[in-house]
Amino acid sequence: MKKSLSALALAAASVMVLSGCSATAGGTADSDGEGGLLQVVASTNVYGQLAASIGGDRVEVTSLIDSAAKDPHSYEATARDRLAVQKADLVIENGGGYDAFIQELAEGSDAVVITAAEFSHDYPDAIGDDHADDAHAEDDHDHAEDHSEEDHAGHSHIEGFNEHVWFDVHTISHVTEQIAADLSALDPEGEADYTAALEELNGELSAIETELDELHERLEGTTVFITEPLPGLLAAAAGLDDVAPDGFASAVEEGNDVAPATLLEALAVIEDGTVGAVLTNVQTGGAETDRVEQAATDAGIPVVAFSELLEADQTYAEWMRAAISDLAAALDE
Repeated sequence: MKKSLSALALAAASVMVLSGCSATAGGTADSDGEGGLLQVVASTNVYGQLAASIGGDRVEVTSLIDSAAKDPHSYEATARDRLAVQKADLVIENGGGYDAFIQELAEGSDAVVITAAEFSHDYPDAIGDDHADDAHAEDDHDHAEDHSEEDHAGHSHIEGFNEHVWFDVHTISHVTEQIAADLSALDPEGEADYTAALEELNGELSAIETELDELHERLEGTTVFITEPLPGLLAAAAGLDDVAPDGFASAVEEGNDVAPATLLEALAVIEDGTVGAVLTNVQTGGAETDRVEQAATDAGIPVVAFSELLEADQTYAEWMRAAISDLAAALDE
């Protein structure tokens, strides 16, 4: 009987040792995540997928918005969202007024916060800050610092700034560098893995920038009608000129009615036959957008729809290549 009890005790001790080892595998020993994984929370699955690409099996990523049924501009966070953010080691937001709900969730959290919009070369001018884009590439980043845009937490938009920065591949390259740097600071044992994943991902992003440069050479000056600001940065990178009347896209984005005079001007622009394509956002629209799309269809002008979110199991690189391919196919016709 004594021999049996000793064997059981030894077995139990072995299980405890094995459990202790597995709790820290692939992450940090003090992380609250399952299996010791670093906890990363992203406002949308665009940033969630980038974090997952870099973090691999050392992180657990939660994307709060991963469905077109959820609008980041008006999203109301749940108790589960709040809990996820409070437990997070790293939080990634878009910023620029796009997903302001994240800042309220992160209050009181010890998480490092990355704000993607701050890496856009347009962002400093938009908020009156004179720090340069190159400053984000420096190695003196303070990992205890909250990178969020607290001064703009109550703004729905920053005037003159296109917050849809995920369509600017150069900006996203800086964001991925920051993700890798912050993960490495939180989990030094994983630095080699994070660095290797970053190099692979940024190789893909560099190839996409080359694609856009080639598209720019071929299509520079081609006119398009952008119904909502979402694809604006992508269109600019491709050298396209937006001829939508002032006020049309901003009204659609805000969910407001387009002024009748602006709508008439928009329809005239479409009907004169000089527009190469109409670019829309599948997640926003209304009666005025429908009329513009119908006018384009009647005039034989391609309509290209873009999304704010990735499809299930789609990588950021795949998503961007598909968007570029759709744009090129429409304008090369």
